[in-house]
Amino acid sequence: MTGKTVVVTGGASGIGRATSHMLARDGARVAIIDLRDEDIAVVLDELRALGAEAFGVSADVSDATAVQRAAERIFADVGEVHALVACAGTSASSPAADHSVEDWNRVMGVNLFGSFICCQIFGRPMIARGEGSIVVIGSLDGISAHAGRIAYSTSKFAVHGMVKNLALEWGRHNVRVNCVAPTIIDTPLVRRGLPDYFFNVVTDRTPAGRIGEPDDVAHAVLVLLGGASSFLSGVILPVDGGLTTGFFNRLSGADLQSKKLLEAGVYQP
Repeated sequence: MTGKTVVVTGGASGIGRATSHMLARDGARVAIIDLRDEDIAVVLDELRALGAEAFGVSADVSDATAVQRAAERIFADVGEVHALVACAGTSASSPAADHSVEDWNRVMGVNLFGSFICCQIFGRPMIARGEGSIVVIGSLDGISAHAGRIAYSTSKFAVHGMVKNLALEWGRHNVRVNCVAPTIIDTPLVRRGLPDYFFNVVTDRTPAGRIGEPDDVAHAVLVLLGGASSFLSGVILPVDGGLTTGFFNRLSGADLQSKKLLEAGVYQP
């Protein structure tokens, strides 16, 4: 990514922060959009300490006018934007029967509309230039459902569909649009929202035998942005340590369904 300018929404925390760091280490010029100036300033200092050119502007991605203003500032500061990582996201926890309209609209506004409006605003100059690469952060919750997360899961299913539609429409303009669909990733936000036992459940069902880290997702983003994936577009890439390889995963892929193997002591339930 040397010499490329990449915009990262949600770039001041979690997966977005890890992605910004990885892009900086790979030679990119990084422009962050996030909610709070103070959070952005911390990450900009980190990126500049890595030797990268780094810029930032605060905006709520669910506000189209705010995103447009942020984009204009970025274009004025850095010129052409070669790539976009649409990472900003939020969630809400509630049984579907009790889910509030306010939470539904907030989650859809950030995850779905926010991803779309960022793709549209930064994608238009890519189309005009005839070159660009976009990666949107989806989720395994956009591949299978997650109880108590109906708005989040629905938004991510829709994000995956949006990615395919954009890839279909923009491919002829040499603009690639792909999606990374992470499993549970060990970020401060996730730690605050999920009980400890659930991390053990996910680890137990993941063949790789561990929880995902932000850098695991950032590596995948970097691959999809770069020239090594120049013929990949419309991809929904699970980054999940193999979690979605089977429906009956236990003990990191042990075969606990076979009486023969259990009786032989090959696996211990």
